[in-house]
Amino acid sequence: MSEIPARATESARATESARAKASEDAPDGARAAAAGDGALPGGRTPAGRGEALPGDAMWQSSPPGSIYDYIKVASFSIGPDGLVDQWSVRAEQLFGIPAQRALGVDPIDVFIDPDLRERGQRKMAEILDGREWTGVVPFRIPHGEGGECGKRGLAEVYVMPTRTRDGEKAAVCVVVDVRTLRSIETDLAASQSIFGQSPFGFLLIDPDLKVRRVNQRFASVFGGSPDDHRGRGVHDYLPRAEADRITATLRRVLETGESITDMHVSGFVPGSEERRHWSVNMYRVHSGSGRPIGVAWVGTDITARREAAREAAAARRNLALLNDAGARIGTSLDLETTARELLDVVVPGFCDLATVDLYQGLLTGDEAPHGLVDGSAALRRVAYASAVADVPFLGTGQRVQVGAVHHYPFTSPCADALRTARPRTVPAEEGGLVQSTLAVPMVAHDTVVGLAQFARTKGSEPFGDRDRGLAVELAARAAVCIDNARLYRREHERALILQRSLLPPGDPEASGLDIACRYLPGNAATGRPSEVGGDWFDVIELPGHRTALVVGDVMGRGLRAAVAMGELRTAVRTLAQLDLEPAEVLAQLDEIARGLGAPGGPSQASAVGVQQATRAARRPREADLSEVYLATCVYAVYDSVTRRCTFANAGHLPPVLVEPGESALMLDVPPGLPLGVGGEPFEEVEVELPEGALLALYTDGLVESRDHPLDEGLRAFVGALADPARPAPRAATHRDLEDVCDHVLNTLDSHHGEDDIALLMARVQGLPAESVGDWTLPREPRSVGRAREHARERLTAWDLEPLVDTTELLVSELVTNALRYGEGEIRLRLLLDRSLVCEVWDSGLVQPRRRRARDTDEGGRGLQLVGLLSAAWGSRRTPRGKTVWFELPLPGGDTGLPDPAEALLSLF
Repeated sequence: MSEIPARATESARATESARAKASEDAPDGARAAAAGDGALPGGRTPAGRGEALPGDAMWQSSPPGSIYDYIKVASFSIGPDGLVDQWSVRAEQLFGIPAQRALGVDPIDVFIDPDLRERGQRKMAEILDGREWTGVVPFRIPHGEGGECGKRGLAEVYVMPTRTRDGEKAAVCVVVDVRTLRSIETDLAASQSIFGQSPFGFLLIDPDLKVRRVNQRFASVFGGSPDDHRGRGVHDYLPRAEADRITATLRRVLETGESITDMHVSGFVPGSEERRHWSVNMYRVHSGSGRPIGVAWVGTDITARREAAREAAAARRNLALLNDAGARIGTSLDLETTARELLDVVVPGFCDLATVDLYQGLLTGDEAPHGLVDGSAALRRVAYASAVADVPFLGTGQRVQVGAVHHYPFTSPCADALRTARPRTVPAEEGGLVQSTLAVPMVAHDTVVGLAQFARTKGSEPFGDRDRGLAVELAARAAVCIDNARLYRREHERALILQRSLLPPGDPEASGLDIACRYLPGNAATGRPSEVGGDWFDVIELPGHRTALVVGDVMGRGLRAAVAMGELRTAVRTLAQLDLEPAEVLAQLDEIARGLGAPGGPSQASAVGVQQATRAARRPREADLSEVYLATCVYAVYDSVTRRCTFANAGHLPPVLVEPGESALMLDVPPGLPLGVGGEPFEEVEVELPEGALLALYTDGLVESRDHPLDEGLRAFVGALADPARPAPRAATHRDLEDVCDHVLNTLDSHHGEDDIALLMARVQGLPAESVGDWTLPREPRSVGRAREHARERLTAWDLEPLVDTTELLVSELVTNALRYGEGEIRLRLLLDRSLVCEVWDSGLVQPRRRRARDTDEGGRGLQLVGLLSAAWGSRRTPRGKTVWFELPLPGGDTGLPDPAEALLSLF
């Protein structure tokens, strides 16, 4: 074998240094094996701690685990002939040659390159001559089975001369793989670098769960030097509960070998009361032979990261809460509902208990409630929510029930919050359930409308600055919605008051008709607020015991529609007093409706009409400023004497008639265009109504909704009128007609209620024949006297003697005017109902005109006398002339008769 003394010496020092290093850094068992003070290789103490046994140590059998598990060491012996005579198992592992092949071979010829064999042979001779030798020798693996050359290596060889039983010289060779030793040196250096310079806490825990080694980073956090932590346990660093959890995890890692990744551990470090958090990775550590020797622990401080994650999670949670609030708060224009929506959002996502108090003045409609400056105004609790037991807020006085009106003491935090419009913290009472409460004023448009309180119970996290800001934002959003609901309620009530003031007060009365009517604002049945609409109805008494029935609907909603409805209703009453035909009334009303949308009002209606479309097109600025007012209307005039009714329709739903003993039917009244469209005339239809018949006029809110089409609603309405359960038409009492209205509304209530509903029902009760006096008089002077005689006889038959003189006087005046100024034969008619009506008909078209006679005039005072002695008088056109009439109240009524003598004297 060749000898390289310099390298051998250097390698020997390196080997000794590596061995010493390996003995220091290797497990204690390995260090004991490397120690020479009587300890055996692989020897351990009975406790297994790896400490050197005392001098009286005994031989024992130990499991693998010494330093030789890491260093490749082999041995073989050379006989006196220079050939291998013993070959160890480790030699087989190192060189890859089995014993049966290695025995009897010359190691120089087999393992040494040819150019070094000569020197090797000389060195072998010296060894067999009894000389020890140590050096580093390059070697090669002999050719394998396939004739290929094996790998090359570098070995440190220690040759010790020996003698055989016969006294012949031999040698024992101990071989160490130098490359493996150098790899171990590199690994140890890298391990030391990683362990010592790692920015993470690094621990090595032995099978007894005691700390064997820590790095400087760990020691800098928990204090002391790394050696001070040797032998400590997990309970020395962590709280008991956390330490028990970690101990169980360490045992599981030792037993199963499963690694633990990103396990979160919390505890405290010396000198700080702040809870720290670590992310820990654990894995089992094995010896070179694969035996578990402990658990490696790598910990990273994630306190800052956890706090950042917590802050981010809180921000996301708050953002989600605000998004939820934006979607769920303000879906209704009801104050109480909006307050409950706020509590539905915050409980339990933001707090455990919450209340909302609103100023009582705002709820009752006051513009500026008293006491806002000092926070002492009366408040009403409108909402309360709790995610825990039903307990009151502590620190706020006696418990306040929902709906109760209360005050906060002037010195209380709640009153201070109302005064300053800033959130305040309400201190918790000792022994109570609530630990943290925020009193947040609800501010909308720089006005405090109420107070919201948010409370968290013990066990929850107290409110922080971020929570305070979030509470202010939530309260502000709810306050804006509540203020909008308040403003809407105010406008809605005003519009409703306006609309109701424009409808007929009480139960309308009409001659020959029993009237029942209903008006319901939109969503009145469901309780949800809604804008008022433009539905209206009217009952107008006309001369001659005739009655005009009107039902209309202005398209649109809100105050604008209510005002337009009021204007149209006033126009209808005015036109009705002119005693125009129904078609003429609608034609004039159409002009008025078109004028409502013109910049100049009704006086410029023609400027925007169909006839003036070209002129209107030349004025785009005015067209932009105009609004379109459209309405539907049905107008009917009923004559109680003939029981005939004349209908005209402007785009409205058809009337429904129920004759006695017959099913309900919709009258075929031609639907004209809606009012405000213009361009087409309206048609009239005259229908004779039998005694006891039921006539129904209505708006589309009764028969149409989003979920139910118009045809379905009309069939339901007709079916409700024909329902056998409703009162029979023969039961001709006003109470029965009211019951019919209620029956219809209750039947259709489940289908409708989104729009305004106007319903006008009339039962026909014609004027009896004995209440009518009708005579035709020839055109001659004697007819005046005959007219007085007819009037006297009929009034006497009606037991109206107090009216005889006045009636004779007025009848003679009207008949005389007909003779002097009229044409054709004269017709006299007396009608008795709630009043006495006298009508004089002739064929002349000239309307009588009342004028004031001068003191010197001999005539011209007839119509003045009629106006003085009658309750009302007038004239109207007829298809064949005109009718002049007057009306007298019946005796015993509220209106007394004027004295004829006084009236005559007043003319002069």
